[in-house]
Amino acid sequence: MIDPMDSLILADLVTDLPDAVRLQRIVHTLRQRFHSDAVGLLKLDEGSLRLVAAAGLAHDALGRRFKVAEHPRFATILARREPTWFEPGNMLPDPYDGLLDDRRGAPLPVHDCLGISLYVEGKLWGALTLDALETGTFDAEAQMDVQRYALLLETAIRVTLLEKENRSLRQLGAGVIDDMQMIDDKDIIGNSEAISQLLHELDVVADSDLPVLLLGETGVGKELFARRLHRRSRRRHKPMVHVNCAALPESLAESELFGHVKGAFSGATQDRAGRFEAAQGGTLFLDEVGELPLSVQAKLLRALQNGEIQRLGTDASIKTDVRIIAATNRQLKENTLQGSFRADLYHRLSVYPVPIPPLRERDRDVLLLAGHFLEFNRARLGIRGLRLSHSAEEALLSYPWPGNVRELEHVISRAALKLLSRGASRDQILTLPADLLDLDLPASNMAETHSPVNGSGTGARWRTGNTGPGSPTQAEPGPLRASLEDYERSLIQKALAAADNNWAQAARMLDIDSSNLHKRARKLGLK
Repeated sequence: MIDPMDSLILADLVTDLPDAVRLQRIVHTLRQRFHSDAVGLLKLDEGSLRLVAAAGLAHDALGRRFKVAEHPRFATILARREPTWFEPGNMLPDPYDGLLDDRRGAPLPVHDCLGISLYVEGKLWGALTLDALETGTFDAEAQMDVQRYALLLETAIRVTLLEKENRSLRQLGAGVIDDMQMIDDKDIIGNSEAISQLLHELDVVADSDLPVLLLGETGVGKELFARRLHRRSRRRHKPMVHVNCAALPESLAESELFGHVKGAFSGATQDRAGRFEAAQGGTLFLDEVGELPLSVQAKLLRALQNGEIQRLGTDASIKTDVRIIAATNRQLKENTLQGSFRADLYHRLSVYPVPIPPLRERDRDVLLLAGHFLEFNRARLGIRGLRLSHSAEEALLSYPWPGNVRELEHVISRAALKLLSRGASRDQILTLPADLLDLDLPASNMAETHSPVNGSGTGARWRTGNTGPGSPTQAEPGPLRASLEDYERSLIQKALAAADNNWAQAARMLDIDSSNLHKRARKLGLK
């Protein structure tokens, strides 16, 4: 007689499901089957394990990257083909301590742990982990059963990889596929609709040789998306050369881009190739291209138009074969009207413009990214466990993130250091409270009392002013996201009024990209 749980998994294998949905459904099924508090499916990438599906773990867990060398339990699981059970009281630290999804209570240590390595096509693919708070959950029978379910899970992974390969073959043609379907952009963290649509768009344009202009605010991670474009392109086996245009002094910019010959200027003691030649056959990434001096813009335009360059100090031409990806946080179209950027170069670079969504438009991706930075700081600072309090999660979701992902990274790192400076012990599971994040939230302030040792708190308090005897009545709390949207809507309306309904001018006043302003206005019901 077939086990009902087996039937559920087998049904998912033969059903046309999105990759992530199939694996997530199987993980939920296994959680029920083994009466676990948490189940994780982890993929091995260059010495680190990352969760690709999970049930019962904190929201930020999916954004974490666990270096195997820093987690002896994971290393033990991966070193064996048979199931590994860690007896209660095992002294090896558990990477999930404090990450089980009961966020309103104290940090929860894991008491019963079972794991097994997973192999696909004879190669180590990753691991399956099951964790429970109740000692004795994973008895001898469970340890035998998990091996059988691991085989089903390996089959599901193979089905997922085959479907991905078939999709790639249909899109690209059999002669171009080789290892593309196996490319894994592990640095791009997020599963929001905005990011999913962006990645699909990048995958479509990657196979062409069209110049791409990445547009977005400071800190959105434009370089990561440029690297994805290169890795998905036909030029992926050739170099991608990164040029930070903002860091090029005008006197050296031409030499850096196009090279020079001996004697071209004082100090030029030998011939030197520029970045165009270094990127031959590959991709040249011009980061912050809006910062290039006008004199260099003219020579860059000529190089793009003619497909050839001249080293500084010679009239000899060198043929080039590079794909250009440019990025900027400026509004280049408006800069052309002001005369600070050449219109002809702008049109040459922006054959395919791609706006990168700011963090505030990526829904709950902020929690996944926070998990990534929490795990990085946990390892860097030697902390047993590091997590967010419930009110800290709410604060992260409500903050508008003007500095985007880069600001989030700094906020998490600073908060972890502050917690330690207040006397927290590295040997405990530490919780970051909302007040340590130092986020200037509009509409309301949140405060949280906490113990400096484990960071546990009594929850969030809303304040509108004095709360003592005779003070005005305290306002009733409302949803932070709705309050934030009201605040944004008000700012946009005021900017439009001040700009006589000129959207481009309003965008400048608000210091955001014009396309992002239009998108945000539509979301807020202003268009």
